[in-house]
Amino acid sequence: MNYYTDKTVEDALASAAAEKGCDLEDLKYFVKEEKKGILGIGSSVTIGAYTMEDVKEFLFDYLGNFFVGIDQDIEVSIEDKVDSYIVRLNADNNAVLIGKMGKTLAAFNTVVRSAINSEFKSRIDVLIDVNNYKEDRYSKLISLAKRTAKQVQRSHVDAELDPMTNDERKVIHKALGNWHNIRTDSEGVGSDRHICIRYVADTEEAETAEEVQTQE
Repeated sequence: MNYYTDKTVEDALASAAAEKGCDLEDLKYFVKEEKKGILGIGSSVTIGAYTMEDVKEFLFDYLGNFFVGIDQDIEVSIEDKVDSYIVRLNADNNAVLIGKMGKTLAAFNTVVRSAINSEFKSRIDVLIDVNNYKEDRYSKLISLAKRTAKQVQRSHVDAELDPMTNDERKVIHKALGNWHNIRTDSEGVGSDRHICIRYVADTEEAETAEEVQTQE
């Protein structure tokens, strides 16, 4: 992470853009330290500034150091999307990286996200996938969730899905977000956290929408 100190945030960002050879619009930043002067004299601000390319470079370096000493070849490719990344890994023995029920891969995702969010003082969306395991897993979970949601619509009886990781729950929430008469809630603690698919009557759905509009 590179830090820049100047009289104002705008001046510090200009210095960062000049050094990185990028436009101001490409920079993201956070304020590390701010000093107040007397009558404006002696005041300064220190920011951490970075681009999405810096995030990508950090990922490559972090993964390279992480896999030092592992006795197998691991191919790493990074696909950058809008404010998010998909890191694809492919090794001689992918099963070792995935682990039983994907637990090793889930733990690895947690470690990498923690490291990158700590470095850039921001929540950056990163997904580590091994031989498309996560994408296949997401597809199966979405199909299951949609089948379950249809049953809930017909029966008006709420249903619970098996415990799953945070990123998997996020995929389900998004997949069912606009379904009529359906609401998804995350419940439980730790490894028992799971999704509940609930039936919402039209009157309740309308009241919820009105509450959201009132809050806005």
